Amino acid sequence: MGTSTAPKGPDHQSPQEVETREDEEQNIKLTEILELLVAAGYFRARIKGLSPFDKVVGGMTWCITTCNFDIDVDLLFQENSTIGQKIALTEKIVSVLPKMKCPHRLEPHQIQGLDFIHIFPVVQWLVKRAIETREEMGDYIRSFSISQFQKTHSLPEDDDFMQRKEKSIKAVGEISAVYKPQRKYKRQSVAEKLLDEESKVHATLLEYGRRYGFSRQGKIEKAEDKKMVLPTGLASTGKNDAYSDDDLQAAEELRIKTLMTEMAAMGTEESRLTASTVGQIVGLQSDEIKQIVSEYAEKSTSESELDLYMCFAVKSQLTYTDPVGFKAREVRRLGAVQQHRRKLASLNKQILQKTKLLEELQTKCGALQAGCNEAKKTLNEVKSYTEKLGKEVAALETVESQADSNVLQKLQALVTMNENLKSQEQEFRLHCREEMARLQQNIESLKAEAAENGEKEPTKIIDQQYKVEREKLQKIRLLLARRNREIAILQRKIDEVPSRAELTQYQKRFIELYGQVSATHKETKQFFTLYNTLDDKKVYLEKEVNLLNSIHDNFQQAMASSSAREQFLRQMEQIVEGIKQNRMKMEKKKQENKMRRDQLNDEYLELLEKQRLYFKTVKEFKEECRRNEMLLSKLKSNLS
Repeated sequence: MGTSTAPKGPDHQSPQEVETREDEEQNIKLTEILELLVAAGYFRARIKGLSPFDKVVGGMTWCITTCNFDIDVDLLFQENSTIGQKIALTEKIVSVLPKMKCPHRLEPHQIQGLDFIHIFPVVQWLVKRAIETREEMGDYIRSFSISQFQKTHSLPEDDDFMQRKEKSIKAVGEISAVYKPQRKYKRQSVAEKLLDEESKVHATLLEYGRRYGFSRQGKIEKAEDKKMVLPTGLASTGKNDAYSDDDLQAAEELRIKTLMTEMAAMGTEESRLTASTVGQIVGLQSDEIKQIVSEYAEKSTSESELDLYMCFAVKSQLTYTDPVGFKAREVRRLGAVQQHRRKLASLNKQILQKTKLLEELQTKCGALQAGCNEAKKTLNEVKSYTEKLGKEVAALETVESQADSNVLQKLQALVTMNENLKSQEQEFRLHCREEMARLQQNIESLKAEAAENGEKEPTKIIDQQYKVEREKLQKIRLLLARRNREIAILQRKIDEVPSRAELTQYQKRFIELYGQVSATHKETKQFFTLYNTLDDKKVYLEKEVNLLNSIHDNFQQAMASSSAREQFLRQMEQIVEGIKQNRMKMEKKKQENKMRRDQLNDEYLELLEKQRLYFKTVKEFKEECRRNEMLLSKLKSNLS
């Protein structure tokens, strides 16, 4: 049996190579999809045990859920789902994408067939949408969490800020009350009514002792309105439609002077100013007023107030009609300044004192805080040690409840005996030390007496007593060593007896080991069976190939003559008959193996039933043993 192959040209490309290239491209797209999902925050895509379908579909479901889109579809993703569940889930995902206005189209069979080339743009769009949604919701969730935190908790900085806020508000209120604007002048009722808004604003500011210049447009307008009122020396001779800056400044000064003449001073009689005096003061040029203020600041407080007044009068080049009143006002103002300085120095001194006191209190507070932290640390250590002891006691109680009561009682009795023996040993050693000290004291006293009397016989008697007591001590030590060996032997025997928990653990480990051995044996048996089956198949195939080769080789010779043809036909009939007999044998063997399998299956079911009955019996036996132990303990407690 031969096979013929058609010749292939140089441009021919096998289908297997095309599929391999497509698989490589699919793998590249799968890698890019997983990288996108991991970058977006879906870290389950890193798990190697999951299939590509679970990773991709799980990532798409997570992205759709993260987008916070209102859809009436339950996207419940489960790993290792059935084919029906996978189909339903992919159909739901495909129906959701158009509602989310996804620009890319996707079909369910493309997701089920893992067509990553068409899945990649959809996943890329979903990841971008999920990141945008998470950024939009981040600030909202952060502000909401902060507001929820601030409802029930507060930071030390916030408490400190609230305390400083109350103090600051109080201080600002006091400063505002001290430096609040005070009305110094008031327009007289008989004064001319102001028509334009700028004059009203300027008059109001002048009532509170403030002066601001007009705007340039306002200056021009007011100068034109008051053109007839200005002195002849201030009028412009060159142009009739414009004025110089000096003319506008003079017009403004005249306007202010007119407004001030219509006002009356507020306050007491001593500080009241006449309208003419205010007009003369306001009428001063701004440069001269600034120079007077600077010279007044340079004057020391030791100079006389009258010299200050004369300097002011000379510089202003005015004929002041009331020098006494001006002097009195300057004296009062200087007294107020000095009083303010004294108050400021007193407040600075108080601030230094309070600062020192605050530093001392902070030092004490730091020391107390350190002591408090140390005490808290000690308390936490004690609590942790107490909890550890409680856990150990609970574990011992659990082990004690699971252990056999008889063995436990024997163990408790032996432990009690051991403790009693240890206490007796300590008492005996203490007694021996006391007795040895007493005897040594007696020996010393007897030696002293013997040295005084010159006698040697008491020394021999003492030596004999010492030897006798030493022999007694050696015997007691031997007896104590024998008793310790017996205690050690008993302890080893107690340790050799396993508890119920240990027996249960051993049983579980043996069952696990048996399961592993059984699984390995079953796998090995399957391998042997597979090998034998394939070997038999190979033998039969070799026989068939040899038979076909022999037929092919002898066919031409058999067709040469009629006798050879008849002989060839008889041989073929014999071969067919042999094949039929072999087939019958194999069918019979198959039926025997089938019957044996059914028989073994029935035996297996019977053994399973026996195993269930065994487990049930063991469980009932354990329950009865537990009840028996409870009844015995109750009986012993009643008897005691």
